[in-house]
Amino acid sequence: MSGADIGVAERAALGTTARVAVWPVESLTVALWAIDRVLEALDHQASRFRFDSEISRLNRSHGEHFYLSGGLADAIAVALAAARWTDGLVDPTVGGALVALGYDRDFAVIEQNGDPSWLPATPAPGWTSVRLEGRLCRRPRGVVLDLGATAKALGADRAAAAAFAHAGRSGGVLVSLGGDIATAGECPTGGWPVLVVEDPDSNQGMPTTHVVRLDGGALATSSVACRSWRRGGRDVHHIIDPRTGLPSAGPWRTATVAAPTCAEANAASTAVIVGGAEVDWLSSVGLPARLIGQDGSVCLVGSWPENGGGTLQIPPVDRLAAGVRALKGTP
Repeated sequence: MSGADIGVAERAALGTTARVAVWPVESLTVALWAIDRVLEALDHQASRFRFDSEISRLNRSHGEHFYLSGGLADAIAVALAAARWTDGLVDPTVGGALVALGYDRDFAVIEQNGDPSWLPATPAPGWTSVRLEGRLCRRPRGVVLDLGATAKALGADRAAAAAFAHAGRSGGVLVSLGGDIATAGECPTGGWPVLVVEDPDSNQGMPTTHVVRLDGGALATSSVACRSWRRGGRDVHHIIDPRTGLPSAGPWRTATVAAPTCAEANAASTAVIVGGAEVDWLSSVGLPARLIGQDGSVCLVGSWPENGGGTLQIPPVDRLAAGVRALKGTP
């Protein structure tokens, strides 16, 4: 199959850019229709920046018990499974800390110099304070849920699956939401080529890049080098350490991880940023990763290829999905 057989498009979605690649090219129109519907639904379910979203109504409520839509219940289940899997390094109860730091609206409209005051930080209430039984959710009063560490990646997974299904389950789809990448169906010959953009080179001031290939599975990147602003005279960013309520301050500024699903990849990359030097965990679960230190040093984990153009070897077991099934009590 040649590159001409692949249809490519992009559009704005979930506060970022959605890039879509589909083969055969004839499937592009129906794939985009399916992707738009999935992402619009997720935005109404799980966006903390929409006043009318389901999760915003939940966060504003003084009640403790909520009957959720199936879509939001699944999104919260993924967030809780990610928290359990990462031993709390990824925690959906960090919403209050993000609001205190000024991340209470879409990032595009955040005041970059922010409020000059600095509020005392407190640890997140903790993911174990949230209970989910089917579509019934218990969230203690005052706890602000934020699904930022998993929802966009889940959107990529949902979008790729929906596009493939509506295209008649033939060919293949790649969906990238701001660099969180999910695939479905068959890959092109040689795999999907993915351009990994690194931090600017210290000598030239220009981004350096390399290409890896996805033969299925997903890829996600977490970084403290983007979505940053100032608050109380300090530089802050959006990746919160639940143990302190403050932006993470570990040795890694960027973590790119490959996994069976984008939700799993993003949970893992966020956990590495928050957890610091604990990279043995990635090796133990068999996820290939490329980590960039605050000093610009590069650490390759697992089977991540040393040279550009290599194919990522991703384990077949989706550990996050197993956690979701455990939460739901399904086999």
